[in-house]
Amino acid sequence: MTRKYLLRDVSPLGDGTTDVLLADGVIAAIGGDAESLAGDDAVVINGGGLILLPGLVDLHTHLREPGREDAETVRSGTRAAAMGGFTAVHAMANTTPTQDTAGVVEQVWRLGRDAGWADVRPVGAVTVGLEGERLAELGAMAESAAQVRVFSDDGKCVHDPVVMRRALEYVKAFDGVIAQHAQEPRLTEGAQMHEGVVSAELGLAGWPAVAEEAIIARDVLLAEHVGSRLHVCHLSTAGSVEIIRWAKSRGIDVTAEVTPHHLMLTDELARGYDPVFKVNPPLRTQRDVEAVREGLADGTIDIVATDHAPHTREDKDCEWGAAAFGMTGLETALSVVQETMVDTGRLTWADVARVLSTAPARIGRVPDHGRPIAVGEPANLTLVDPGIRRVVVPEQQSTQSVNSPFGGRELSGCVIATWLRGRATVMDGSACDESVVVSS
Repeated sequence: MTRKYLLRDVSPLGDGTTDVLLADGVIAAIGGDAESLAGDDAVVINGGGLILLPGLVDLHTHLREPGREDAETVRSGTRAAAMGGFTAVHAMANTTPTQDTAGVVEQVWRLGRDAGWADVRPVGAVTVGLEGERLAELGAMAESAAQVRVFSDDGKCVHDPVVMRRALEYVKAFDGVIAQHAQEPRLTEGAQMHEGVVSAELGLAGWPAVAEEAIIARDVLLAEHVGSRLHVCHLSTAGSVEIIRWAKSRGIDVTAEVTPHHLMLTDELARGYDPVFKVNPPLRTQRDVEAVREGLADGTIDIVATDHAPHTREDKDCEWGAAAFGMTGLETALSVVQETMVDTGRLTWADVARVLSTAPARIGRVPDHGRPIAVGEPANLTLVDPGIRRVVVPEQQSTQSVNSPFGGRELSGCVIATWLRGRATVMDGSACDESVVVSS
C-alpha cells in the first residue's frame, strides 16, 4: 500500500490553488475534502507557488540496454526520467540486440517494470536490425506483453518508400504509429553539422535542411495515401514546420515532436568544436529555432520529446569528427520548455501539460498517463517549483552519462516531487531510492 500525500495550496496546471490528496494510487480528493480525508498519517507538502502537472511522458528516450550498459541502463535512465518529472518513457529500438522481436521488447519492458522508476514502453524497430530492408516482427511486438504501439528505426531513416508504405499499412491493424527519423542518407553522407555559414567557416561537412524536409514531405503523402498514422521525430527546421502545417491543413494524420535542445541551441555552438553539441539532427540556425518555437506554440508541433541519448566519455571526449551524435535531456527538458516557452509567454502551464504529457501519451497509446488532474485518476504526477533558478551540473545528474549540452547553464524551474501510481519516486528534489520496490 502506498503512503498518503496531502498537497496543500498547489496550483494544478498553474490555475489557482487548492489542496490535493493522493491515496491508494489515485487522486483521492481535491479541494475542501482533501484535508478532512487525509488523516494523521498523510505526508504533508506545503505547495505554495508550486505547479502540479500530470506525470510527463517522453516519446523518445534512448536507454541503451541491452548492449550499451556502459552508457546507460534501464534503471539509471528511468531514475533520470523520474528526476525530470517523467512517469513514462518510450525506449528506442537501437539497442544491441535491436528491439525488433517480441523477445527483446519484452526484456526491456520487464527491466523497466522491475526498476520501478517510470513505466517503460519499448519502441519496436520498423525493419530487421534497423537495416531498412525487411519489416521486423511488428505484429508480434504489438501482441507481446510490452504491447508495442510505436515503431521506429530512429538513428536511421526508413529511406525506401516501398518499405515505409508497407510499414504504414501494417500498423493500421493494431492502431500503431510509425515514428520516422527524417534523414535522406544520400544527402547527409559524412555530414557533421548543419549546412550553412558556420559549417562553411569551420570546414565541416554540412547537413542540409532539405535532407530532413524531403523525407517528411514524402512520408506525409504516403500516410495520406494509405490512411495511416505518422509521427515525425525531432523536427528541426523551419521548412519542416511548414510541411507539417500544410499536411495538417489537408487533414493528414501526422504528429511531430521537437527536442528541448532544438528549442534553445543553435549551430553557433559548434564554433568551439566541443562534441557535446554534436547531435542528430544537428543544431540549426536561430531562424530555425524561432520557427520550431512558433510551431510548438501554435500546435503545428504536437509534443516535446527529449531524444535523451547518453554516451560514454570515450565516445564524446574526442575530436568532433570521431565523436558520437547525441545529448542527454531527461533531467533538463522541463526546465528548457519553461525557459523558452513559458517564461517567454508562448505557452501556459496547461499547454506544458499538453505537449509533455497528454499528447505524447495519446500518440504512444499509453494508458493511465497524461490524464486529467481529477478525483479518481491515477496519481501519476509531478510537482514543479517554477521560481527556482539552477545551474546544470552534468556530473550531479542521475543519468550515467554526462553529455548534457546545458552543462554550466542556468535554467528555470526544478522538479520537487514525482509520483508513479501514488508512490513517490522523487521527493524534495531528490530520488527516493528506498521507495523503489523491485517487482516480482
